[in-house]
Amino acid sequence: MSEKNEHLVIFQPSGSRGHIEDGMTIVDASRRLGVELESVCGGQATCGKCKVRIEDGVFEKLGIESSMDHLSPIEEREKKFFEKHTELEGYRLSCVTEIHGDVLIFVPEESRKGKQVVRKAATDRKIDVNPAVRNYYVELTPATLEDTTGDWERLTEALEQEHGIKGLSIDYVALLSLQSAVRKGDWKVTVSVWMDKEVVAVYPGLVEKSYGLAVDVGTTTVAGYLCELSSGKLLATDSMMNPQVTFGEDVMSRITYAMTNEDGLKRMNDAIISGLNRLAGQVAAQAGIKRRDIVDWTIVGNTAMHHIYMNIYPEYIGKAPFPPALHAGFDVKARDMGLKISPGAYVHALPIEAGFVGADNVGVLIAEEPYNRDDLMLIIDIGTNGELVLGNKEKLISSSCATGPAFEGAHIKHGMRAAPGAIEKVEIDPETKEPRYKVIGKEQWSDELKEMGSRGICGSGIIDVVAQMYVAGLMLKNGRMKKELDHPRMREGEDGWEYVLAWADETSIGQDITVGQQDIRAVQLAKGAMYAGAKLMMRRLGIERLDRVILAGAFGSYIDPKQAMIMGLFPDCDLKKVYAVGNAAGDGARIALLNVDKRKEANKYARQVEYVELTVEGDFEKQFAQAMYFPHMRDKFPHLKGFIPDSDTE
Repeated sequence: MSEKNEHLVIFQPSGSRGHIEDGMTIVDASRRLGVELESVCGGQATCGKCKVRIEDGVFEKLGIESSMDHLSPIEEREKKFFEKHTELEGYRLSCVTEIHGDVLIFVPEESRKGKQVVRKAATDRKIDVNPAVRNYYVELTPATLEDTTGDWERLTEALEQEHGIKGLSIDYVALLSLQSAVRKGDWKVTVSVWMDKEVVAVYPGLVEKSYGLAVDVGTTTVAGYLCELSSGKLLATDSMMNPQVTFGEDVMSRITYAMTNEDGLKRMNDAIISGLNRLAGQVAAQAGIKRRDIVDWTIVGNTAMHHIYMNIYPEYIGKAPFPPALHAGFDVKARDMGLKISPGAYVHALPIEAGFVGADNVGVLIAEEPYNRDDLMLIIDIGTNGELVLGNKEKLISSSCATGPAFEGAHIKHGMRAAPGAIEKVEIDPETKEPRYKVIGKEQWSDELKEMGSRGICGSGIIDVVAQMYVAGLMLKNGRMKKELDHPRMREGEDGWEYVLAWADETSIGQDITVGQQDIRAVQLAKGAMYAGAKLMMRRLGIERLDRVILAGAFGSYIDPKQAMIMGLFPDCDLKKVYAVGNAAGDGARIALLNVDKRKEANKYARQVEYVELTVEGDFEKQFAQAMYFPHMRDKFPHLKGFIPDSDTE
């Protein structure tokens, strides 16, 4: 084994190569060299999705001698992913394997992180425009030897006389540019004023338009919405994977990463700030402006994301009683966060409700306004973390539960993100038990096209296939697969009974894509938590039925409401009143960007919503156990009559 402090590492098939410090894990080396590996469990060696193959031998053309001996010894927690797979000899889990010598690493198709299809388009909403930042044009009296009044004093006098604005201050960086802007504009300038309190930017001459950016930082995806502030017009939208996903797929894994790594918070904060700067540059380019032209910014995210992008240590929101650093909305200079927009610009971080119900949920609140409605609404935001709001103008309560990891592909053998090749829609014939499916990137169904190139199953596909397996009689109400069913797609695999959704020759990974008993169990845990949460919240409000169910979030837009209710994601409701509203959290951020009164509204209702900690409810375990059944152990679903067995509808 090499005793060098650095070792040559080459990843195939990308060909990325570089020298890596001794002792670095393969997954960290992949990040360093720009190779995107799946890391669903955040380096905890629990998902097995970061498997890589170590090439053994001398590779003269590549200039490397590679060996398994150049790595740390295999750990016990790795063995469970390999001991049943003799064909995987030479494979390791990249999240726990340390590099101690030169190594050539092959990343198999199923371990490559496909470019996720990020679906966070803005919704067409009527917004009353009243922005925090406004532009004011003034013409100043030129200085003379007889009148040497300072430029700032001239400016404030002109602003008071022409626009009635008093008591202004000026941002330090804006002050540094003031005199040159005044003279370049021949004593005619435009200033951007924040909240009628502070001049945050100065421009020579007349500048009529100003620009703001609203951002929704999800655990998995980030979306940005660039708006012209005076008109409220949406100019550009863009999105990206949250660059923190390599540090952990869910909220708790990132909190753990911050707590267990000395520079954990810094690395995650650096990643998201770098990503936000890139996103700002992308939307600015789309609109034909410069990133420095952005003079206001609003941001939402769950409580963990909020703390990480604000560079607040998230340890205490991961420990009971889960208190956040602050609840209220907060204004901070963009430059203090490391955001490279107009130097004097502010970022407004919307308020948060509780330790696990964050500013993204507040964004949903001000977008959907359940506090102004008579009908009883259940709003479900299914992301990597599931958040629920229930009520109307009389009272609102909220709760949170861990749902997303399963729906994002964690704990699902062939689960993956919504990337090209992911199975996103599934139908199973109740008579023949044969499936047909669609994958992202293809228009045809699988019975119309042989070479589907499927790679795995994304969240909407997972919901569909489980619901369809129940309806088709492939599994019982309690989730147990029917072992006695004689069908070529039903078989006993290495991890128990499984249903073959796609044969190997239909895939791009060279193996059958299956749904097994353990996968169904993971879905039961996720959907059971969501249903139990809704049921306990309904009991808290003393209601027995829902008037409507709103599916918020980008993921919610691609869920089939009928399949979701068949699976038991939420209680019975008229299917005509179950609908998606798109990325309501992002819409809320955009509304707050364009209307300062909505920021006040956000602070008001964030404190009025009562947070329910589900796990302390006396019978939570009982409710959760009943909700593990499909669609529920006892509750009836009259609105599903004709779709599921009559015993569940009457």
